[in-house]
Amino acid sequence: MPVWLKVVTAVVSVAMIGGIAFAGFWFLRLQNNISRAPLNAGGGNNEQVSDATGRMQILILGSDTRDGENAEYGTADDSKGYGKSDVMMMMDISEDNKRVSVVSFPRDLLVDIPECKDEETNQVYPARSGVMINEAMAEAGIGCAVDTVNQLTGLEVDHFMMADFTAVKELSNAVGGVEVCISDAVYDPDSRLRLPAGTSAVQGEMALAFLRTRHAFADGGDLGRIKAQQGFLSSLTRKIKDDGTLSDPGRMLKIADVVTQNLTVDEGLASVPSLLTIGNRLKDIDISKVAFVAVPTTPALADPNRLQIAEPDGSQLFAALRQDVDLTDPTAPTQSPTESPAPPTATPTETAPQLPPYDKSLQPVTVANGSGVPGRAQEIVQALVSGGFSQAGQFEATAVEQSVVYYGTDFADVAADVAAVLGIPAAQMLPAPNVAGVQVYLGTDFTTGVTYGAPAALPEDIVNQTAKDASCQQANPALIVQD
Repeated sequence: MPVWLKVVTAVVSVAMIGGIAFAGFWFLRLQNNISRAPLNAGGGNNEQVSDATGRMQILILGSDTRDGENAEYGTADDSKGYGKSDVMMMMDISEDNKRVSVVSFPRDLLVDIPECKDEETNQVYPARSGVMINEAMAEAGIGCAVDTVNQLTGLEVDHFMMADFTAVKELSNAVGGVEVCISDAVYDPDSRLRLPAGTSAVQGEMALAFLRTRHAFADGGDLGRIKAQQGFLSSLTRKIKDDGTLSDPGRMLKIADVVTQNLTVDEGLASVPSLLTIGNRLKDIDISKVAFVAVPTTPALADPNRLQIAEPDGSQLFAALRQDVDLTDPTAPTQSPTESPAPPTATPTETAPQLPPYDKSLQPVTVANGSGVPGRAQEIVQALVSGGFSQAGQFEATAVEQSVVYYGTDFADVAADVAAVLGIPAAQMLPAPNVAGVQVYLGTDFTTGVTYGAPAALPEDIVNQTAKDASCQQANPALIVQD
């Protein structure tokens, strides 16, 4: 072998060994950084999801625990248990990787928490009603928060990511600060947020204070804080996209090292390749298709200092999410790229025999509410009454996924007309000899409107902003100070 070839071979070998060693070092470092916890706490999603393809929901949590490096933000009592979720957002990535919806849940929202089991101690905690959503993970862990969101929305969360106070500080430092805007100079002694009027770049302690403050924005409530958090994330998204961070391996390694040191994820996401795959899915999304919304709420009847879901707006939002509606353009088609158009229906060659007419007002029709939405049956009953079925009744039933029209003996023609009023396909009509007349069994696929399969209606102005929009927060008048 010529001397020059020996030299080239040696140099290439050293470079390859060095490259492998470098990659191995970072892989092991990042992998060892990751903390993990069970995805669910009793019930929930057992489906295996591909990180590279398919629609995906990730629950993002901000823990208020004061353990370890977070001790300066509270006392030992604040570090007991699993902590509460200071921030709760669900990120919904579309199957075609063209849009993302980020749904915020106010921490003061009163919800029903299902029975949850602490996977570490095996202790089972009973279901509770009318509890603040930020308490969902305090007893049984993060999986209980996931199960609570699943129950509330009718979706199945695929993964979760939970970060603590330190993660926020370090991430904002790693990207060189995040620009935020506020209408007036403000100082909040509780969170230690101090900002001048206009636009500022915040990082470290000030970035954390901006996200934590409960009093600095709007009227000092939780909804003002949610809008500020969404504005922060929008600005962070623009910065990362503009800087090309997601396409720069060096920057990505730096951010990944910071994030994984302060991140807890579920078992399915607890690997470097999985995290990188999701990052790769997000890097080419148009920021105008990253929509930030908040769950519609109203002061709670049980406690006006707390919030409850505002209806029908809340059900409309959750139904739109289940139908994979583009929240920035609800009229856009939702057909996934793997679906094929439905084949044309064959034209019948024979005319079906005509049955003698019947009196709709005398037919026994009932509506079983298995939609999971309280009071939903009443809306369907009203539609049936308008369609002539004035004897329609209703009752609450066990939740099911698909809506079905059951009919008793000699009621097939009545069932067909009932299904036609509601737009339920003939394939979802089934004979049931034990049913007296016709029974419409509502499923979780029919939670809004009176026409089955129709695009979900959306509350007006449900999108607070997209990642493309630069927003300026309104300062709480009680905390405005002189510049």
